[in-house]
Amino acid sequence: MSQPPSQQPPQGGFGSPQDPRGVPQPPAQPPAAPAQPPTAPPAQPPAAPPAQPPAQPAPGYGFPQAPGQPPAPGYGYPQAPGQPPAPGQQPGPYAQQPGPYGQPGPYGQQPGPYAQPGPYGQQPGPYGGPPAPPQYPGGPVPPGGSGGGPFKGKTVAVVAGAVAVVLAVGGVTWWAVSDNESERTTNTQPTGPAPEPTASASVDKGDGTGGGREGNDDLNAGRQPGEAKVEWLLKNDVDLPRNGANVYGPWVVGDTIVKAMYRGIEGFSTADGKKKWSVPFTTDVCEAANAPTANGTLVIGLKDGTGDRADCRVLQQIDLKTGKAGWKTEVPKSTGFSSLSDPTLAMAGNTVVAAGTGNSYGFSLTDGKQIFGKPSDGCQPYAFAGAGNRLVAAASCRVSDYKNPQQEIWEVAPATGKPKWKYQLARGWEVDKVYSVSPLVVNAVQEEKKQRTVLALTDAGKLRSQLSGGNDKYRAQCGGGGLIVFGQRLQGCVGVAADADTFYMSTEPTSLTRGTNDVVAFDLNTGKPKWRAKAGADKTMLPLRMEGGKLLVYVEGSWDRGGAVATLAPTGGRPTVLLQHPASVARIERDFWQPRYEYAGGRFFIASGRVSAQNDKAELETKTMIAFGE
Repeated sequence: MSQPPSQQPPQGGFGSPQDPRGVPQPPAQPPAAPAQPPTAPPAQPPAAPPAQPPAQPAPGYGFPQAPGQPPAPGYGYPQAPGQPPAPGQQPGPYAQQPGPYGQPGPYGQQPGPYAQPGPYGQQPGPYGGPPAPPQYPGGPVPPGGSGGGPFKGKTVAVVAGAVAVVLAVGGVTWWAVSDNESERTTNTQPTGPAPEPTASASVDKGDGTGGGREGNDDLNAGRQPGEAKVEWLLKNDVDLPRNGANVYGPWVVGDTIVKAMYRGIEGFSTADGKKKWSVPFTTDVCEAANAPTANGTLVIGLKDGTGDRADCRVLQQIDLKTGKAGWKTEVPKSTGFSSLSDPTLAMAGNTVVAAGTGNSYGFSLTDGKQIFGKPSDGCQPYAFAGAGNRLVAAASCRVSDYKNPQQEIWEVAPATGKPKWKYQLARGWEVDKVYSVSPLVVNAVQEEKKQRTVLALTDAGKLRSQLSGGNDKYRAQCGGGGLIVFGQRLQGCVGVAADADTFYMSTEPTSLTRGTNDVVAFDLNTGKPKWRAKAGADKTMLPLRMEGGKLLVYVEGSWDRGGAVATLAPTGGRPTVLLQHPASVARIERDFWQPRYEYAGGRFFIASGRVSAQNDKAELETKTMIAFGE
């Protein structure tokens, strides 16, 4: 797809997700006067994520890629939670960049996310975060951390407790982490449920019976009039490996909230936090689809053994309503460039897709039988995003120059795997994240020139708009689930939401402590901001999803002020508070690492995205989930 010379190529503007809590900002350079936007939208938007390999091989990542294959991760991948940006590291996610062919961006020359001129000011790396956790095996995770970290897929890679090598390449910091679980034996047999555990999670119901703050006092003892009730607090009851484990979920299905971790998946009552069911496995959970179907069906990925070389290639269906394990199948095993590395899962219609850098396969949600595999043309999907009956793929096309990739966005028929349409990105651009499947909103990056942009596409696969962020710095909390070395997880970002005509995103807080921010609504037909809502003094807001035609937001708490759940009207204005969390448990509310959020049935749930502790005793005292209610 050639690009008319009269049209500007996609300009940077939006970038990789930010950690919601932010980090101290370096001095921002004064923005240049905005230039006039291009008169016509780009014919070919950027392309996406399999980030490029470093100039020199690095531990864990130094495998050269074949032409056309998505390069190994590195540039543009989220920074580990809790790690400060390295000197010269790329600034935050949404900096306006010069155009992909060297022209300056249309909105002025300011520091961008890769230390290039851009519209959102100079920022630290894509995620930022609180001070670094201790780097020793089994080290505790400090409280107050958050944000979808970079560790997404391989349970051998951890935020705290692993031997990490930090490499700064081209101003961008990325991580290679070693496996500390070599003592496990290899099991090449298909995995299956293990015996039912007898332990039950520790639950504090806020009635003074234990499990609360220091001294095990009543969690609601300090609650003030008008504040929500702490309905229950859940603590870890799983004996974890010394480096801890990533948490997948949570997912709410009816009156059950579900999370998967280590070698099991568990469902808890949304009302009192008591365990309703548990399905244990003999190997690690290594991946999960973004959300279950409407009837509560979910597919998770399991390792095919317990040794260092075990692959994430066993698919297990689970009924989240009943806790019953359904069909189980294995992704075909192959070698060379056709092998499936670090697959991610996406579900749409009656299909679950496992996709990675080497291949992709579709399986029936009904019986687990394979229904399609690698397409026959010259472009290969390496990652999918699904919602409802819509399945979207990021595809990489084989080219001779891996530094100048050619990628496409496809909509795929879930039943056949055949593309309904294809949207070709300008050379050098890669799909990074899918912020929304319907309407389709995609974050794309140009790794070689360190540029980013956010694109909206129509249902027919045409360019709808390119978002104009102005001089603000934006954030999104992405990741969760662990490290993916060669694959790419497109979904799972918190801090973004969309309805039919509007895309919502929040700005970066003005400071790490006592800062404030705005939520900005973008018109998907024009790409321009429609309105912005202010969080208020010393408060920050994080968009979650649409709720009854309104935008649901989390007003983040601080160490001495409880958070809140609120809504914003489609026209903006002041947030309407639904639940004001008690200030008396503010420190507990902040005490969740890589937090994930769910709101259902008038209750708000906060769950840790990773569980880790210094020793066995501390591990069993680790808070994993809290529920607030009216």
